[in-house]
Amino acid sequence: MPLHVDLAAQPPAIGLLALEQRLAHDLLCLGWPARAWMPAQPPVQGLPVLDVAIIGAGQAGMAVAACLGQQGIHAVLFDRQPAGEEGPWASTARMETLRSPKELTGPALGLPALTFRAWYEAQHGAAGWAVLGKIPRLQWMDYLRWYRRVMALDVRNGTTVAAVLPRADGRVLLQLRAAEGDSQVLARRVVLATGRDGLGGPAIPGCMAAIDRNHWAHSSDPLDHSRLAGLRVGVIGAGSSAMDSAATALECGAASVDLLIRRSDLPRINKSKGAGAPGLVHGHYHLPDAHKWRLRYYINTTQVPPPQGSTLRVSRHPNARFRFGCPVQAVQHDGPALRVTTPRGDFIYDFVLVSTGFKVDWSLRPEYAAFADQVRAWKHRYTPEAGQHDDELADAPDLGPLFEFQERTPGACLGLDRIHCFCYPATLSHGAVSGDIPAISDGARRLASGLAGLFYREDFDHHLAMLEAYDDPELLGDEWVPA
Repeated sequence: MPLHVDLAAQPPAIGLLALEQRLAHDLLCLGWPARAWMPAQPPVQGLPVLDVAIIGAGQAGMAVAACLGQQGIHAVLFDRQPAGEEGPWASTARMETLRSPKELTGPALGLPALTFRAWYEAQHGAAGWAVLGKIPRLQWMDYLRWYRRVMALDVRNGTTVAAVLPRADGRVLLQLRAAEGDSQVLARRVVLATGRDGLGGPAIPGCMAAIDRNHWAHSSDPLDHSRLAGLRVGVIGAGSSAMDSAATALECGAASVDLLIRRSDLPRINKSKGAGAPGLVHGHYHLPDAHKWRLRYYINTTQVPPPQGSTLRVSRHPNARFRFGCPVQAVQHDGPALRVTTPRGDFIYDFVLVSTGFKVDWSLRPEYAAFADQVRAWKHRYTPEAGQHDDELADAPDLGPLFEFQERTPGACLGLDRIHCFCYPATLSHGAVSGDIPAISDGARRLASGLAGLFYREDFDHHLAMLEAYDDPELLGDEWVPA
């Protein structure tokens, strides 16, 4: 029998100020941030040296920076977007709500007062939380802005990292571009918290190569969907981004929207939700290679269905059509329109939205050119069982225990292991702990505590000297009288 909740009897909203005071007290009780213990780094060749530089100040980068603070390590985050616009939530994402259940704690790092729920209840009360369904996308962005403020993270917005250059001296050189001018900084460790397309970009079908970009866009491209009003629109794909792109086009007045779906039906079950056991979160890295591959291959081939809400958002429009069994074979210009060829016939569109996901493609990331061809990928050392080849998995970087890149040829790129890949391409090596909401705190804690250990080992002589020089007495000598 379902439990009845008396909404009128729920505690009222306490307000964000009260929540922030509670969080501040929790952090104080936990000694967070911890006392500074890292040795000061003198400039090298006139350049400042950071302990940790994090590229990307979205939820992943912020979670790592906050965890490092708990360890007493200061991190600087660089993000090319203006303050409050980090990540996809307020820009290219087009879903109405998050896919994740609202109860997931996300980047809260085990702090109840830092959860989305606490933030929401502080403003809307427990009754408001009880009636909330999925988390609205823009509300999640508001929460992340609050997270950054209350955790006092050091974010340098409007700063593009133009080049990442590992060196043999235990430093990584970052070349930075900002409105105030170009600059350079060194870091002992660099974390790439660069999202779904962190080591590449959109996976564009070859059939779009010769098509004028005025007639198509990838679902991750910035696009004013109002320009689609009155147009015949084709959407290639049927995942969550395809549904949200199609729905946005329909809501902006598109004359019609066709979803061109390769399969004969939509998948029904999100298998990745069944892979969220704590044992897998903490044990994936230690699995044999064959087990890792089988797991991720199975999730990839069964595919993740689009969210029900996103699908209904499309199907409620009478001018939306789900065209199954229509893999795109060719696209060509047909006068002012596009002709899209499929096994079920040709279709004419004024504009095409390509929702085909992302891929590892180092050529799309010139900032990594100095080391891209030295990174060991899974395809360089592992051959899956017959019938289980997957380009996405093959191209994934083969990462070490702290998400660090490893050299394809030992000794050919010294310092490469000082760059840590904390974004989606880490999934095959480490599991889904480096970007998605469910286990992001687990991944951030693993990386932060591991970096603390590495720093201590590297600076052992310094810490031993500090130990030898420590002279804070427990006893003063006048606490007893000798017999």
